[in-house]
Amino acid sequence: MSTSRYTLTIKDLPADERPRERLVKYGAESLSNAELLAIILRVGTAECSAIGLAEHLLGKFEGLKGIAAADIESLSQIKGLGTAKAAQIKAMVELGKRIAANVGHSRPAVRSPQDAADLLIPHLQGEPQEHFKCLLLNAKNEVLKTRTVTIGSLDASLITPRDLFREAISANCAGVIIAHNHPSGDPTPSQEDISVSKRLIQAGQVVGIEVLDHLIIGDGRWISLKERGLI
Repeated sequence: MSTSRYTLTIKDLPADERPRERLVKYGAESLSNAELLAIILRVGTAECSAIGLAEHLLGKFEGLKGIAAADIESLSQIKGLGTAKAAQIKAMVELGKRIAANVGHSRPAVRSPQDAADLLIPHLQGEPQEHFKCLLLNAKNEVLKTRTVTIGSLDASLITPRDLFREAISANCAGVIIAHNHPSGDPTPSQEDISVSKRLIQAGQVVGIEVLDHLIIGDGRWISLKERGLI
């Protein structure tokens, strides 16, 4: 496909080359990442089409993963984007995460560490900072809620039992699974990870809410501290 087309507006392209028309005719799976992103952007700039702007975004942030991890401020600084389009992209990313995590009216059940990882990976993988999240479970191990506890370095002074169990108690949940990501991509637990886990487990015993596991999410890999016998 010639790069010269990116200097055209979408409406100047032949009908069978316009992303939206191609999606309707051939299905979303037939479009490239740039074409799918161009449909979200709708318009480009005076210098390039929406497809050209999408290609620039993919290059600037090193692919879809980088775009998903970027904040609105970083996205909106790209010429031709602005706050409104950056917000559209973040909304698209969040919808994708919720679909992947099966969030909705149904309550997915957690029967194994893999089940928990499948729910949490879309929320945690690729984040540039450490995010500490929890799954709040009922007595049937069904997920009542997924919540972010803190964002930043995992530290005992930042992850307090009060932060974790305040909403757990309010939701009347029976157990929680905690998780955080390692932005380095390596899910190997640190001594601090293990210490924080044990501290939260002890607090859970006091309030009557069991901490069932702690997952660490890396880049395409994850570790269950329970499965490893570390907690």
